[in-house]
Amino acid sequence: MAQRDANLSNRAVWATRLALWSLRLALVSLAVAAIGLTLARYDVIAKLAGFSALLGGGLISALALILGIAGFAAGRKGANPSWRRGMAGAAISFAYIGFLATRPLVAGDAPAIHDITTDLANPPQFEVLSLRSDNLAGVGTIENWRRIHAAAYGDLVAITIPRPVPVVTAEAIRLAKQAGWHIAASDIERGHVEATASVSYIRFRDDVAIRIAPTKDGKGSRVDMRSVSRVGVGDLGVNARRIHDFLEALAAT
Repeated sequence: MAQRDANLSNRAVWATRLALWSLRLALVSLAVAAIGLTLARYDVIAKLAGFSALLGGGLISALALILGIAGFAAGRKGANPSWRRGMAGAAISFAYIGFLATRPLVAGDAPAIHDITTDLANPPQFEVLSLRSDNLAGVGTIENWRRIHAAAYGDLVAITIPRPVPVVTAEAIRLAKQAGWHIAASDIERGHVEATASVSYIRFRDDVAIRIAPTKDGKGSRVDMRSVSRVGVGDLGVNARRIHDFLEALAAT
């Protein structure tokens, strides 16, 4: 009987310790992610370093989840008031890990490219903003980029609007500002717009070029668009969605 009580007491001690450390680590994981993302948001550290902090927090959360489960298992045979801490730690960690695990699902089957356009043969050019020096990172050659792009975004094409270039350009500028983009350059008569958009809390920056040219009959405007991530190889489909949504909104005005 005494031995049994000693075993239960020992299990209770371990259950308490594991539960406490599970909760502590779960909170630490949130702090690591929040601090890293916030520093990256305000460019105190690099954007990818902030994203790495998010992933690092996920690893800490995984450990917290394991400890929480172990603490629950250790204290399951006796009344242990610390089980709530362990369950809280496990719940926080499970939610965190679940969030990270769903990110690839959000991207769907988006390929690992970051330069997206409606015109593969002649993409809109940046005149004020600079195209990143490693823009072929992950693809190697322009031909390979075009092949991957065409397979993934074959339906992403220019639109035609039955209005003159200056009118369409002015509307494009209005929509860009409405979306919170920073306008870097604009020429209403020539139909040229450059802007920078920010993505997510961390504020990943993507550069956008819009080219608006008169149609052959001179009565309408053909709108081509390009959106390029400043960092990273893939973009989780963000640039393609931006182009699709912007052109859809522009066509509807």
